[in-house]
Amino acid sequence: MSLRTLAITATALLPLYALPAGAAEPGLWKVYDSLKSHTWVDLTHSYNEQIPHWKGFEPAQRKTLYTIDKDGFQVDLYSHVGQWGTHVDPPAHFHKGLRTVDEIPVKEQLLPLVVLDIHSQAEKNPDYTVTLDDVKAWEKRHGTIPAGAFVALRSDWSKRWPSQEKIQNADAQGVAHYPGWSKEVLVYLYETRKITASGHETTDTDPGLATSKDDYSLESYILSKNHYQIELLANLDQVPEAGALAVVSFPKIEKGTGFPARVFAILP
Repeated sequence: MSLRTLAITATALLPLYALPAGAAEPGLWKVYDSLKSHTWVDLTHSYNEQIPHWKGFEPAQRKTLYTIDKDGFQVDLYSHVGQWGTHVDPPAHFHKGLRTVDEIPVKEQLLPLVVLDIHSQAEKNPDYTVTLDDVKAWEKRHGTIPAGAFVALRSDWSKRWPSQEKIQNADAQGVAHYPGWSKEVLVYLYETRKITASGHETTDTDPGLATSKDDYSLESYILSKNHYQIELLANLDQVPEAGALAVVSFPKIEKGTGFPARVFAILP
């Protein structure tokens, strides 16, 4: 064996001798170590009893049952609707027989994050709804929206938090004015691009002009396809349009039709 061949062979075997006997490669731990160096952005509003909510809901309640001073530990009883704060809407929220909260698999909770930015349009026109041209412009900049993505609609409406009045933005006649999705975009995303889920910063999928007439047809469409959505997202202005990951977490409520969620992004 030549010296050159011996050197190459020794170099190839070095990783084997660097590990203790019987030790295995750490696998995904290396991925975790890499992700720790990235920026993580919380896309969730803090929970309390008075935060903005859908017009038909009463405020949440919190009752203290035990205290540290008296009992040595603190326990609070929370009472709220499932759709409180940043929350998940499973298909069963609108459609009997479709998936409930506990039936959403964990593989649908770590997803490529796509941000459709309409905040400039919404600033000029609070009734703005995202268009197919907006989506095509995104794809021209970043490429095809990946299958399985979580698509978030950035309107910067979350900056109106925590004012219920500013979030609803109703006129003198009680008609709400806030941005929303459009049917053509949702059909394209779910049926052509095959995304997994979507979310937005407002209280509803449908724009305020529609919900003021009790029209929730866009939300019904998403859920009818057996997909889930997230409402009342925050901090989308801190996330790039493409390249990040979305982590969508919520309790596994048996037969649940909605529940507060914790959502965050890991930036590229």
